[in-house]
Amino acid sequence: MGKFVVKETATGFKFDLKATNGQVIATSEVYTTKAACLGGIESVKKNCVGGVEDQTAESFEKVKHPKFEMYTDKAGEFRFRLKATNGEVIAVSEGYKAKDSCLNGIESVKKNAPDAAVE
Repeated sequence: MGKFVVKETATGFKFDLKATNGQVIATSEVYTTKAACLGGIESVKKNCVGGVEDQTAESFEKVKHPKFEMYTDKAGEFRFRLKATNGEVIAVSEGYKAKDSCLNGIESVKKNAPDAAVE
């Protein structure tokens, strides 16, 4: 089972969602308070059931919030961001060389986040 790891930074708090093997699947923005960070975790747990909007496809189909948006970054790598019902970005991924790896990352969030413990 995955877990959320909360970390204090110089400017606030952030979390990483880690898979069972310890690999980071998704990361949050920096929140000003620990309570806000914990709220972000609850939002990921609630919203990770959304569909996938593949923005790498030529004429992609729009998906309603909550959703995962898959896109390519400036370096040509595949990434995803999870958006809540209100359209706010609540978690982002690392860059992946292959589209299938990015899709696997999304599936890993869907599988690990709902029941993940918080450390």
